[in-house]
Amino acid sequence: MIKTTLKIDGMMCGMCESHVNDAVRKAFPEAKKVASSHTKGQTVIHSEQPLDEAKLRDVINATGYDFKGMSSEPYQKKRFLFF
Repeated sequence: MIKTTLKIDGMMCGMCESHVNDAVRKAFPEAKKVASSHTKGQTVIHSEQPLDEAKLRDVINATGYDFKGMSSEPYQKKRFLFF
């Protein structure tokens, strides 16, 4: 899994987060999880493959918010062991 974190300016509320999440899910149906935070100014996407930065920039800018950058890193789901 890949964790992609987008820095986004302009989100002011939960509806803004929902708007960004919906746009990302529509453009990237392969995304497993999409979560935005207006207080942190970011969107986190989990996917099997790396996502195209140019396409992400276009999708975010088309929503009216400002794409400020992105970073990607390997992601491994945390598992809890119970004994």
